Amino acid sequence: MKQLDIPEWLTDNDNYIPKADKDTFINKSILSVFKVISRIKMQDFSQSQSFVHVSLKVFFTFVLLLLLSITRSFVFVIIVNVYLLSVLSLINAESLVKILKMSLGVTLFTAIIMLPAILWGNYYSCVMITSKIFATVTSIGILSHTTRWNDITSALRRFRIPGIFILILDITIKYMYLLGNLTLNMLYALKLRSVGKNKNKYTSMAGIAGSIFLQSKEMAEDMYHAMECRGFTGEYPIYNKSKFKWVDYLYIIMNIGFIILFFYFAKI
Repeated sequence: MKQLDIPEWLTDNDNYIPKADKDTFINKSILSVFKVISRIKMQDFSQSQSFVHVSLKVFFTFVLLLLLSITRSFVFVIIVNVYLLSVLSLINAESLVKILKMSLGVTLFTAIIMLPAILWGNYYSCVMITSKIFATVTSIGILSHTTRWNDITSALRRFRIPGIFILILDITIKYMYLLGNLTLNMLYALKLRSVGKNKNKYTSMAGIAGSIFLQSKEMAEDMYHAMECRGFTGEYPIYNKSKFKWVDYLYIIMNIGFIILFFYFAKI
């Protein structure tokens, strides 16, 4: 039999080695979206770490923020900070670390912004403002990490907050979770399909944003039709009518004490 010559292209090595490329932008985007999703999911499935009634926590947290914003007494701010640090010592270590990271980070940023005031000799304002910022962020962090989202919205309804406001807040949180999952899947797909040197990664983000917008529009229409078919009128009925316990009354007395201290130091 006549021997056939093998074509040269059949003898070439087919091992394709793509050029190295940096995925820093995609990796950071995936990590940031994943953090937001995990934070919301953890809030939904976590149990409340406080024995105090949620309505009392929401109300007196707002009152405490109001007192901190208008007080001029540095002693009152220090007392509030000591109280908040005492409360932090009673929650679990994971939430404690997260709250302190957020509080110290915002306080450090505020101190850097206030550096010109220190250079001009206005030390009191710098210390006063940074102390207020620490107390404010810490109190919000305690409320956020020890209370579920649905409990907060239920507490807002007890205070006669309009249903449209609660609806927007509730739907926004749910949409952040759903659209976050969609964004995460698209970023994974973009990373897997980017073989070799891809110079159009930043351009692809516009396509991802457009797809998310169209998907959110379809989800909004579907949700509207579903709520219309189920007879939703915008009202949020309250089914949980738990009674106050002795811990709740103790919490009320402590916060009344803060109000009394506020007026006491305001007169000095």
